[in-house]
This record gives sequence, C-alpha cells and structure tokens, in this order.
Amino acid sequence: MIADTEAQSHVVGVVLLLGLTVVALGGLTAVVGTVVDGHTATADEARVANTFDASLRPVEQTGHRTVRVRVSEGRLTTVDRELRVLDDAGTQRTVPIDAMVYESDSSRVGYLGGAVVRGPPGNARLERRPRVTATRDDTAVIVGAPVLNASDVAVSGSGGVTATLRLNVSHERETLPATNYSVALETATPRPIEAAFQRVGATTRVTDLDGDGVDSVVATFPGERTLYLIRHDMRTEVRHG
Repeated sequence: MIADTEAQSHVVGVVLLLGLTVVALGGLTAVVGTVVDGHTATADEARVANTFDASLRPVEQTGHRTVRVRVSEGRLTTVDRELRVLDDAGTQRTVPIDAMVYESDSSRVGYLGGAVVRGPPGNARLERRPRVTATRDDTAVIVGAPVLNASDVAVSGSGGVTATLRLNVSHERETLPATNYSVALETATPRPIEAAFQRVGATTRVTDLDGDGVDSVVATFPGERTLYLIRHDMRTEVRHG
C-alpha cells in the first residue's frame, strides 16, 4: 500500500513538473515573440525613415522619379496639412503641402514640408529638418514648401507591404516684399519642429490657427526681411505594390 502511494506521488510530481515546464516555455515563447515583433517594428520604422530621407528630396530633384516603401506590416496614408506665411496684417499665403505618414502600433514616421520625423507624437525626433531657413545677414527668409499633391492614400497590410510612389517634381518661386514674417507649419509632432525652427533663429509658439484640431508651429523671424517662397510640387501618385 505504501509502495502504491509513493508511486502515485511520483506520477503526480512528474505531471506537475511537466505542467510547470509547459507554462514556462509558453511564457518564454510569448517573450521571444514580443521581442521579435519589437525588432521588426523598429526595423520597419528605420527603413521608412531612411527611404523618406534618401528619396523624398524635391528641393534637389526635377522631373519623374519612382520611390518604393517596403515594410513588414503597417499603414501608409496621406493627411491634410498646411504651411502658412503670415505678417503683421495676417495670413498672406496658405500652401496645402499635406503629409505622408507610416504607422504600425507605436511606430510612426512622418514626411512633412521636407522634414522627416520619426516616432509617435510626444516622443518624436527629427531625422531631417523642414526646408525653412534664414540668411546669416538677417535680410531674407527662404521657405521651401514641398507639396505632396496626392489624392487621399491608404496602403496597408501585413506579411510584407510595398507602396510605390511616382513623383513628377516641378518648382515655382515667389518673392514677397520685406516685412516682419512668420511661417506656420501644421503638424501632429510640434516639439521637434519647434526645436528646428529655433535653431535657425526664430522664436516659436504652438497654436491651432484654423480650429481644425491640428496645431501649427509658428516661427517668427525678427526684423524686416524679404521672403522667398519656393513651392516644390511633387504630384505624387501612390500605388499598392
């Protein structure tokens, strides 16, 4: 009888041990899966940021160009954004530049006004600054305004996604007479954009200029300056695959 009890206890112990092992392996598998997913998301975010930075450079390009954005999963969309030129009398120019945004879980990359911003709102950083600068002699402000000029786009999927961007870039330059100018850029990630404007000598504030729920970073340049507004029309067509 004692031998039977010991045998049963041994069997129960083995079953419990096997159960604990299965639970531990399941937990380890979950952890490994989370780490792999995290590395994949980070790699996708870096790949998109590099593609935007290397390929979407309309300031330096003219004519036709094809760009392919490849990710493991996620969503590529266009969103409405505007760049404004303001003086003491109010808004003098409004340019619908729009933005292109890649998102997947917490990963995010945005292309806006020539800038490439990586990371979600509240924790984003610049990969490339906006195309707005001031001359060293404080006589001019140069505003490059890359305009996506694309219809509403939504390319998404998993297991490998490719979006093909076809660009046809042209340029138009306008000179505005010397006065006190501000440049406002609508963005979901104002903090790094604000820092970029401050680095070129502007004072900044963040406000929703048109009440649409999207803040603009308003950069004011001291003194009276001539403003050169250069529109880089990209005429972007986006296709899946």
